Amino acid sequence: MAETKVRDDAVSYRKITFFIALALFAQESTWNFYDNQVPALLRDHVASAALIGVLMGMDNLLGIFIQPWIGNRSDNTRTRWGRRIPYLAVGMPLAALLFVLLPWTTSLTTLIVVMVCYALVANTMRPLAESLTPDFVAPERRGRTNAIVKIATSLTIIVASLISLFVVDESPRAAFAIPAVILLLVTGVLIVKVRDSRSPAYQAAVAEDAVAGPGETKSPLWRVITELVTSRDRRRVLLLLTVFLFGGAWFASRSLMTPYGMEALGLTRGEAGGLTLPSGIAYLIAAWPAALAAERFGRLRVIAVGIAVFAAALTAGAFVRTPTGTIVLFCIAAAGAAGFLINAAVALWNLAPSSRMLGAYTGLYAVTWYLGGFAGPALVGAAVDLSGWTWMLLDIAILALLALLVVIKLNRLERAQ
Repeated sequence: MAETKVRDDAVSYRKITFFIALALFAQESTWNFYDNQVPALLRDHVASAALIGVLMGMDNLLGIFIQPWIGNRSDNTRTRWGRRIPYLAVGMPLAALLFVLLPWTTSLTTLIVVMVCYALVANTMRPLAESLTPDFVAPERRGRTNAIVKIATSLTIIVASLISLFVVDESPRAAFAIPAVILLLVTGVLIVKVRDSRSPAYQAAVAEDAVAGPGETKSPLWRVITELVTSRDRRRVLLLLTVFLFGGAWFASRSLMTPYGMEALGLTRGEAGGLTLPSGIAYLIAAWPAALAAERFGRLRVIAVGIAVFAAALTAGAFVRTPTGTIVLFCIAAAGAAGFLINAAVALWNLAPSSRMLGAYTGLYAVTWYLGGFAGPALVGAAVDLSGWTWMLLDIAILALLALLVVIKLNRLERAQ
């Protein structure tokens, strides 16, 4: 009997991991193609690169406000389908429809309206799908699921590139339809196969509702944030600070590499743009081992080691200054970054004080990550203005070291619990 139960649990775990990865793969397929091709649509109406950049960054700005809100709203939803699937069942087809409309717009005004509507809807879907991981998967196995999800979403970059390469020039409108169809098909699979009302976290939330006092069955977002900020347990705040700092370092290492390659390494624009491609492969290879290592050695320890490897590799890169050496060290840095990227969200989910707050915490993680992604490149860019492109990698490493110091403090608090 015990062996049968273990076998059934393993099958159930693999199935739900597949469905979560499938949902996020479909969503990220549209997002990556959006980032690839919508700037070209804007260029038909706008000459200013700065304005195109502002309009393309609008989705991240909206996400800062929407994702914690929808995560919290879904936390407080109770239906026979669960608390995430009802929103996904409506939102994913609506996002697909809006996505298909993008290349059919005929003026800047209509294009911006559709962009805003798509960004609003699509931003609500991301934290809901991500929250299915802590809903269904036990804390000790969430890292494995998150690794598989990250690998699946990373593959969407290849999907978007292939569609752009083989379809866009022949039929731009058909190209936009392909990710939308994927999104619709996956929605159907989720509706048929997944009921998060059966998830352990949903059942735990319902049990908490049953014993909660009057007015305590709901956890509004302001209450979640107030509890987070005023709690004597500072681990969650420190973890979010780590996310902010390392997010800044990570985004700076990706967004500023092309000008760094041109200015510091003497490469052409195309050559510099390809510097980070091998590191993306290194990250994919390291994702699964990072999850397994966290289960064996502890999640915070793996996060700390990963950040340390990232910072050390970039520090070395600041002194190597050859294209080949930079590529090799960036591969090492990306492998180290996997220790953080795979495990940080899992660590935050595991620190959530209640199953009724998992969606809100998913949203708070995303907001902190986006804020780091906004502040980090700006801070590193300011440092470059002062010290030049030559030392940019060292500037990024310093930002990562600040994140490492916070993790060390967090690890001490964890051991004291």
